[in-house]
Amino acid sequence: MGVVALSLKMYLGHERTLELVDAVLARLARVPAVGDGRVRVAILPSFLSIPALAQRLNSTPILLGAQDLCQADHGPYTGEVSGPELARFGVSVVEVGHAERRFIYGESDEMVRDKLAAAARNGLIPLLCVGGTDRATSVVATAECIQQVTSALGESRPDELWIAYEPWWAVRAPEPAPADHVREVCEAIRASLTYLGLPVVLLYGGSAGPGLLTRLGNAVDGLFLGRFGHDPAAFEAVVCESAPQDDQPVDLHEGAVR
Repeated sequence: MGVVALSLKMYLGHERTLELVDAVLARLARVPAVGDGRVRVAILPSFLSIPALAQRLNSTPILLGAQDLCQADHGPYTGEVSGPELARFGVSVVEVGHAERRFIYGESDEMVRDKLAAAARNGLIPLLCVGGTDRATSVVATAECIQQVTSALGESRPDELWIAYEPWWAVRAPEPAPADHVREVCEAIRASLTYLGLPVVLLYGGSAGPGLLTRLGNAVDGLFLGRFGHDPAAFEAVVCESAPQDDQPVDLHEGAVR
């Protein structure tokens, strides 16, 4: 089973977000692997677009995500959004530990761990982002990622964990990290996490786009897309690459299982 997630960050306004999602839904109706669950798709808009997207994605197999959450469920946290509120609006997946949150807003390992715990206790799938800031060998990169995963998990054991390997030096770059490097790091991360005994989905992010999955093979379960997923045709192409498909179209709004 493949997974394709798309973060819209703060690139699009509300109206453009709705237009993009409508276009994506129309295109994915032609991809049977989405309707029958062989490929899971998640879209992570800005907070203000979550209620509208919850209505659009209702009764479809597309998962609604959020780009962040507060480490606490309630209290004096000005400007924050809690896990219970996200769950109430139909959010299923929440991003945790992205490099931009760490570097721009100063999120520490402890805060990332607390946010992952908040996601887990509220029944949300944590999408944990890991990766180094500097170009390094696959051995060094793997060690950094494993340390970040171990630190972020702490004592939490979510029902399911998504991990996105996003080397910071590849984010917003013209090209993704070299395929050999990604395969070596992701295969090592997966092997190191067998002790968890829980479902782990391993994604690659960082200037990811169409054609990359064919080069990564079984080392990853899918991609975490950024700006290259803002083109509906490119998004459809990545979803099609993530799993085999039939010839028959699927109506995402009739009889689909969420």
